[in-house]
Parts: sequence; C-alpha cells; structure tokens
Amino acid sequence: MAVTALQADAALLADARLLSWVLMPDHWHGVLQLGSTTSLSRVVNRFKTCTAMRANALLQRKGPLWFQGFHDRALRNELELDRAREYIRMNPVRAGLCERAEDYPYRA
Repeated sequence: MAVTALQADAALLADARLLSWVLMPDHWHGVLQLGSTTSLSRVVNRFKTCTAMRANALLQRKGPLWFQGFHDRALRNELELDRAREYIRMNPVRAGLCERAEDYPYRA
C-alpha cells in the first residue's frame, strides 16, 4: 500500500487532510485536519475500511484488521499540533524500532 495512495485518495479523506502519521507494529497514529463536510468518525471509518481491504488483499487474508473505535484528541493551537506531530515522529524510536525517526519507513 503506497503512502501516496492514502494521501491522494479523495474518497478516503473527503475534505480532511492527513498531516502526519506513523504505522507501528500494533497501532497507527495520525494527525488529521478535518474539513467542513465530513466528521472524524466517518473519515476514520473510511480509513480503516480502505486500509483493511488493501492489507487483506496484499496479505491474502480475510477478517478484521483494526479494533473497533479509536482515540481522538482535539489540538487547539500550533503548539499542541507541533507536540502531537513530534510525538508521532518519535514513536518508533521510543518503541526501539529504530535509532533515528528518519530511518523508520512507515511514516509521513
């Protein structure tokens, strides 16, 4: 599944923008900027559905990929946004998956 496919799929994100993300071995973190027409729940549902279908096809498997539900947090200013993006960027380092965040391939 190409990064560009997720970022460019207008049907997936509607008018939301994916600002940063990291795929960890057992979870995914993302920062979304919502638009005015689609709710967070709808964007997350589309994301989970699309990525599960693509991953299952690539892995030649069936069944759920993601747990139900999600955790969200509103970012109210640029400082909170910067902190969230840095947390996401450094998540693979904290987990011991790489020494430098830039070396981790599953992020944007």
